[in-house]
Amino acid sequence: MAITRYEPWGLLNQLQRELERGAVEGSTATAEWAPTVDIKEEPERFLIHADIPGVEPEKIDVSMEDGVLTIKGEKKTEAESEKEGYKRVERTYGSFYRRFSLPDTANPDAISAASKHGVLEIVIPKREAVQPKKINVTVQ
Repeated sequence: MAITRYEPWGLLNQLQRELERGAVEGSTATAEWAPTVDIKEEPERFLIHADIPGVEPEKIDVSMEDGVLTIKGEKKTEAESEKEGYKRVERTYGSFYRRFSLPDTANPDAISAASKHGVLEIVIPKREAVQPKKINVTVQ
């Protein structure tokens, strides 16, 4: 068994590289727009926040397959206003599609997602085996 140097930012850098690679591989290739996302690593989980204003929660599909998290959906909104003889109708529509490669530390069986005020929050817990373990040092 080899001893390797501990790189505290290694996992975070790996996640960022994999997430960026996942975004490049398929995020906008078949999408009309791509929501912006924030990705955060915490000691026990990863968090993804995606800005998807105007998208109904039932129109969002979050799935996990072969280590790749996929977020896709469709946005359809229409606003109409009439004022002093002028009429204006604005429509926004289109599908979105983002993919992220998850690191081996992610627990795919415990992923959850919730939408609130136009922000989709995806919680990806880490596997128990990769949680930091405190080792007590005893005096001899």
